[in-house]
Parts: sequence; C-alpha cells; structure tokens
Amino acid sequence: MDNRYVIIDGTRIRLAQPDLFTTKWIGQQDALHHLLAAWLVLDERDLPLNPRLLGKPGIGKTSLAVAAGRKLGRELYLFQATMDTRPEDLIVTPIVAARGDLEYVASSLVTAMIRGGVCILDEGNRMSEKSWASLAPLLDHRRYVESVAAGVKIRAHADFRLVTTMNEDASTYELPEYIHSRLQPQIYLDFPEEDEERAILREHLPFVKEEILAYVVAFLQRAHADDSRFTVRDGINIARYAAKLISADRLAWEPALAQAIASVLGDAGNPYA
Repeated sequence: MDNRYVIIDGTRIRLAQPDLFTTKWIGQQDALHHLLAAWLVLDERDLPLNPRLLGKPGIGKTSLAVAAGRKLGRELYLFQATMDTRPEDLIVTPIVAARGDLEYVASSLVTAMIRGGVCILDEGNRMSEKSWASLAPLLDHRRYVESVAAGVKIRAHADFRLVTTMNEDASTYELPEYIHSRLQPQIYLDFPEEDEERAILREHLPFVKEEILAYVVAFLQRAHADDSRFTVRDGINIARYAAKLISADRLAWEPALAQAIASVLGDAGNPYA
C-alpha cells in the first residue's frame, strides 16, 4: 500500500509529510537536556511527558524542540496553532478529492502519532479550550485521539513525542486547568548569553561582517539587561537588513545599522542603539 496512507478501522487516511528544518540549536544545553529527560520512558509502565517550552517570541523555543527531535532521530512534524484552530484541524479533516469522493487527511500531529515521530505544537496557547479538549485523551495515560469526522480512534505509537511552545504575550488564551496539568514540565527559555547570541547570529548570517554582528550583539545585550522584549530574531533581522542596505545603497555600517534598527523596531529600539 502507498505509504502516504494508512487504514484505521477500515477508514483510509492520508498522512502529512514530515517537516525539514535547517535551524541549529546553539547554547542553553540545560534546556535541551531537560526536554529530552521529559521524553524518557524508564519502564514499560512509564509514559513520556508532554513538556511546555515557555518564553518570549523569537527566543528559540521551536529551534530547541527541533534539536531535541533530531537527538532522538525521529521524524519532525510542526503544527502551527492559531486562534482559529478547530478540533478537526488538529486530528483528521475530510476533503473532497480530485475525483469527487471524500478523503480523510491526517494533521501533522496525528501523522506524528501514527508514525512515531515528534510533533511540535507551536504557540499552543493561541488555541481555544474546545481545541485543547480534543487532545485531552492524548495527553494522559490513554494516548489516543478520536476523529468524529472519520469515525475512528487513533492511538499514539510508543515512540510518539509531543512538545508545545507557548509565547509570553497578550494575544493568547488561558489554558484550562485540566490541560495545564497535562502539559508538564514547564521549561523556561531565557535570553542567551553574549557568546551564545554571537554564535547564533554567526550561524544564521555567515555572510555579514563581524563589526555588524558585534554591534547587534551589544544592542541585544543592553536590551536584555532592561528586560526588553527584543530577541535574537530581531537581531537577525536588523543585521540582515543592515547588510542589504550597505550593499544596495553603499552606506557605511553605522548609518546602515541605525536605519535597520529604526525600520525593524521603530522608536522602541532607540534606547539601546
């Protein structure tokens, strides 16, 4: 049978494709160790935990989850949660196929369950309680989900692992307590140290001159000391845009950086420039 499909209780379901990531995890090895520890299974009566990665947007939560999945040598699947995510989006969605008949399509999460992969449920606290409720049996000892649309119960492979990332911002839902208790432990990611931040920038921007990267690292470290919301993702955008301005407009690097900071962060970046 075509390996893009599985048959569960007589129902044919099309699987998603694994995601390919080029990101590399740099620094904060303790966080990586804690995530991998949460996924350990110590005994046939034991179960993996479903950890939460917490921190500001752009701090590297998804990159950490990817690094952990690679350490296990598993296929990686990312599900991007939004405020519009419905229970059927998380599990199985019926669609009309090209030939006109009904086809059932598994989400990336359910595909990871079936294939024994790692699912990264990204920005999970953007989902409503109704969507989380559909995952409740997956997050405890039962380890299954039910698809009302396809009329099947889908059990997780023993190798399946789940991690949820959650941003610290206002545009999110409060987790219901019965979900909160199922998404444990909580692993908090802080700002990287100066040498780690420099290495991250160099990894993403090997073509950018050292003086630009040094300035951006110093900028970010000043912002971190003030507990500002700016993260290494902002630094990458600043350095990348500054390098483009230098190439396109023949600017010196100092005015190029000033323009890049103003364009990326607006006036909020002024105190740290």
